Amino acid sequence: MKAAKQRSLAGRIWLWTKRIFLLLFLLQFLYIILLKWVYPPITITQFSSWISGDGLKRDYVGGDEISRNIKLAVIASEDQVFPDHSGFDWKNIKKAMEYNKKKPNRIRGASTISQQVAKNVFLWQGRGWIRKGLEAYFTKMIEWIWGKKRILEVYVNVIEMGKGIYGAEAAAQAYFKKPAKNLTRREAAMIAACLPNPKVYTVKPLHRQVASRSGWVVGQMNFLERDPDIQGVIQ
Repeated sequence: MKAAKQRSLAGRIWLWTKRIFLLLFLLQFLYIILLKWVYPPITITQFSSWISGDGLKRDYVGGDEISRNIKLAVIASEDQVFPDHSGFDWKNIKKAMEYNKKKPNRIRGASTISQQVAKNVFLWQGRGWIRKGLEAYFTKMIEWIWGKKRILEVYVNVIEMGKGIYGAEAAAQAYFKKPAKNLTRREAAMIAACLPNPKVYTVKPLHRQVASRSGWVVGQMNFLERDPDIQGVIQ
């Protein structure tokens, strides 16, 4: 009798566990679909920035209110094959793995823009295997549901571009006192150059890494702009 009750209790617990997981899956799926048209109210990274004292400067704007210069600049700086991959740059990932194996104390990342959006919109910062698995899941989902133009639009609105500064509009106002739609090629390149570590590689005051890398970014922008696939996602 006791064993039967225990099996019955275990069965009910398993049933409710499955229901909870199904509910969570449906909710996150609906949230992904919703974000195809609206911006996230706040991300874990933005919330952490606010409670840690870094502040939160953010102003979401539509894709047509953001200069194509900044869209081109972040592709040039962060993910030059963005229009062509399905969420992951396997060639770059392989190179990063080989580098990290040789130099374990100097970790090199290989995240695409799609992966960075997945991480920054849906997850927390970190390198654990669970988070990496979830990142891969959300990366594929936004690739399938949002498409490249929406992923890029969300990226330039939510990514950290300075201490407590999130998105191109807030960065343009903070650094150049102008809206994001009026950013010049050089200004966009400076913002993009800070992205690997925006708290350290500052635009104002101008960090030497930003000063040197922004020139390289401009050169890459000039080269990549002729690519019809890139033209298609930055319009």
